Amino acid sequence: MRAFVLTSTETPPTVCEVAKPDPKPGEVRLKVRACGLNFADLLLARGQYQERPELPFVLGMEVSGEIEALGDGVEGFAPGQRVAAFASNGGLAEYACYPAAACLPLPDSMPHEHAAAFMVAYGTSHVALDYRAGLKPGETLLVLGAAGGVGLTAVEIGKQMGARVVAVARGAEKLAVAEAAGADVLIDSDSADLKAAFKALGGVDVVYDAVGEPASSAALRALRPEGRYLVIGFAGGQVPQFPANLLLVKNIAVIGLYWGGFAGFKPEVITSSLRTLMGWYAEGRIKPHVSHVLPLAQTADGMELIRARKSTGKVVIAIDE
Repeated sequence: MRAFVLTSTETPPTVCEVAKPDPKPGEVRLKVRACGLNFADLLLARGQYQERPELPFVLGMEVSGEIEALGDGVEGFAPGQRVAAFASNGGLAEYACYPAAACLPLPDSMPHEHAAAFMVAYGTSHVALDYRAGLKPGETLLVLGAAGGVGLTAVEIGKQMGARVVAVARGAEKLAVAEAAGADVLIDSDSADLKAAFKALGGVDVVYDAVGEPASSAALRALRPEGRYLVIGFAGGQVPQFPANLLLVKNIAVIGLYWGGFAGFKPEVITSSLRTLMGWYAEGRIKPHVSHVLPLAQTADGMELIRARKSTGKVVIAIDE
């Protein structure tokens, strides 16, 4: 089968021929139809992610497809069933094996491109805003990188939870995407004096930061007493440093969120969140924004779109025969 394989962190991953995997006990084999790209895939390719699978390995964290084969002991699933699945790697291939427990049946109304763009981005934002930050109706949510893969879902989910949402993104085109997702206030990170713009908001209750510096420092100082600062990632390349004296004086909480980590110590947080989100999708309350759908042969181009921050929402790879 064809797959997008990383053989060394010193050389770019490429599409090549590898053996078709067989499902182990408790696993299913999927005919992959679509795979969503994430910023974490770039970090994995550089050897900079918090997880470092043994080389060589197939990139791709979230997939959608049909079950083709069942491993021993699998119950509750059937060949031909449409599911989505999440793992740290393996999805950018024509076939992939996953634990049955990691598979999520899809609503009939959800196309594969939406399913492959759904779990990581929406799951991250929902667990961050609901479970970790306890966002309340009427609070002000400031989203940095609001047109990106996870940032755009934070805008959507923040609105669903009743917050006033402030979107920060680069340029009018990206801000328009955030506005369409429900943002109440738009701030251009390229042209605005961020410190002054955030101060003019009159205070912020929750900051959702998937970017890092230089916006982080200004966002931190915009928080009201008892504000919550969500650390989601560092797409801008600079890890923020939080002055402990400011956290103390303003009673601010800095909260880290690694969504995939919950699978290892509290998986019920992820499964409960995804059930809620799938319900919202079926009700038409949320809808993934996919700016690019590319074939497997152009996966490297899709990775570059994310690296250069030229995409909005999600980039999805359609796995054709």
